[in-house]
Amino acid sequence: MSRFEAQDQLNNPAPETTDFERIVSNGLNRRQFIGGAAIAGLSAMTMGCSSLNAASASTPNTQKSLIGFKAVPASSLDTIVVPEGYRWDLLVSWGEPLFSNVEPFKDGGMGSAEAQALQFGDNNDGMSFFPISEDHAIMAINNEYTNYEYLFPHQGKEMTASDVRKAQAAHGVSIIEVQRKDNRWYLVKDSKYNRRIHANTPMELTGPAAGHPLMQTSADPQGKRALGTFNNCANGQTPWGTYLTCEENFNGYFGSSETLNLSPETKRYGIKTKDAGYQWHAFDERFDLAKNPQEPHRFGWVVEIDPMNPNAMPKKRTALGRFKHENAALTINNDGHVVVYLGDDERGEHLYKFVSKQRYTPGNTAANLDLLEEGTLYVARFSSEIGKVSGRGEWLELSFGKNGLTPENGFNSQAEVMIFARKAATILGATTMDRPEWVAVHPSGKQVFCTLTNNKNRGKDRQPVGGPNPRAKNNYGQIVRWQPDQQDHTQTGFSWDLFVMAGNPEVHAGTAYAGSANINSENMFNSPDGLGFDADGRLWIQTDGKYSNKGDFSGMGNNQMLCADPTSGEIRRFLTGPIACEITGLAFSPDYKTLFIGIQHPGEELEPSHFPQGGNHTPRSSVIAIQKEDGGIIGS
Repeated sequence: MSRFEAQDQLNNPAPETTDFERIVSNGLNRRQFIGGAAIAGLSAMTMGCSSLNAASASTPNTQKSLIGFKAVPASSLDTIVVPEGYRWDLLVSWGEPLFSNVEPFKDGGMGSAEAQALQFGDNNDGMSFFPISEDHAIMAINNEYTNYEYLFPHQGKEMTASDVRKAQAAHGVSIIEVQRKDNRWYLVKDSKYNRRIHANTPMELTGPAAGHPLMQTSADPQGKRALGTFNNCANGQTPWGTYLTCEENFNGYFGSSETLNLSPETKRYGIKTKDAGYQWHAFDERFDLAKNPQEPHRFGWVVEIDPMNPNAMPKKRTALGRFKHENAALTINNDGHVVVYLGDDERGEHLYKFVSKQRYTPGNTAANLDLLEEGTLYVARFSSEIGKVSGRGEWLELSFGKNGLTPENGFNSQAEVMIFARKAATILGATTMDRPEWVAVHPSGKQVFCTLTNNKNRGKDRQPVGGPNPRAKNNYGQIVRWQPDQQDHTQTGFSWDLFVMAGNPEVHAGTAYAGSANINSENMFNSPDGLGFDADGRLWIQTDGKYSNKGDFSGMGNNQMLCADPTSGEIRRFLTGPIACEITGLAFSPDYKTLFIGIQHPGEELEPSHFPQGGNHTPRSSVIAIQKEDGGIIGS
């Protein structure tokens, strides 16, 4: 996530009494509180809304755990710690040249804008792995944002037009070829596939919003050709070989040279006349709201990229809606429809689902390339009863002319519904969520999981406590999961429960803030963020939380990566990262013997990290490759 995003990682102690916690304290222990999600697995969801008492009586699962490694302890060291029998290697770091004729990275922010445009971008996040052969692959890796304290010698205090160009070049996506030699993976310099997609790369606007007057600017009067992508958080991958990159906190890049009265629809996306500190609008009028008020409408989309074709123009898929996209979890339904689950990462925003109009045809790349061009977007509404952390839910259709999305409520076309998807979701009565981040579909296709990372506003600001968001001032987060009716992702009904509630049982013993039954002193964490499955069904959880190791977060150490068994609910800590980093992004090699993950913003806000080079070197966001020393399957 962007450092300028209003985060919910609080130093204030969690409240000790809430309405929901009173229910828990009146005769229900923490094992009952979890609602059977960690114990009963899929069967509990199939039965529907089990009460807490009934769930506690479920027969414990005796199946052998999927998890085969010894958990690592929490750490505050400035390095990466992996389990016994594992090793990690550095693959690529911010500023590494993609071509041999480009200047190398320079400490202290001394590199040029021209070099940065051909170097690996900053603050890597979501990523995907596209195999070419057994030992060669293309990786597409997001570069979410930049840390000005390291990007420039002046730390952003004396910005120039050249500095803005450098910052813009550090954003976007890095596409690189990688090769395995002697059981290690390396960047292939000078590969024909290597390229940078950044804040000034031409993009095609597609779908219902393309060409709409709200998308038109003086530089693009047709409203069909945007420039650039930035604040690219997480990602998705299609079976037809393309990469989905998601635009999240785009609002912080816009500002105004004049005093303006912004519309409620604009403010809903966090856009203000004062930017978040990037200062782009002072040197690039495209980001000046006074001169280009429509430009923000061209961001907040999912962008589809063909990593195998450097000449292919990226496409912004407006049918998937405009909001602060975290990732795009794609699955092929049994009937061939493409379904994409999408989280809007902001306090009190929503969870979405897209269903394609056309069906996927295996092996027909030409027919599949535009499956995300047309379809129906839905938003989730969860229901539950007091005393339960499970229930039913429904997907509400976001289509013009339906469910109140009419001119009387400010919508005149499907384009406007997509451009202002947040407003449309509110009109439909969608559930406000505790910052829905990554979504992951179980390899069986029967269940879907979503991290709800934290929410200091839960319990106020039209964000009631209850359902999948059961705690006020939630600074620990939880993971919700659901099962579509009839195991059909196009159905509008689903059953849900909570797989885990993060917490600190050492600080908040006996309360809801201790976490669920599968949280203990050996695996506690806060702010689950990244999420993904391997082929065997292990659930991998990454955190972007408070790393103070004090107060509510005492004993948690640096951010971490954990592995969970979705059936038994067991969770073990797999990895800890260096000082002040976020663990984010994950991709496996096809044999599942290499796990690639991202180390983002080590040493942010001048915290004392020098990862990965050590010494007095500038800390650099990096991608690492993890393998078992015996060559086995990761996690086994």
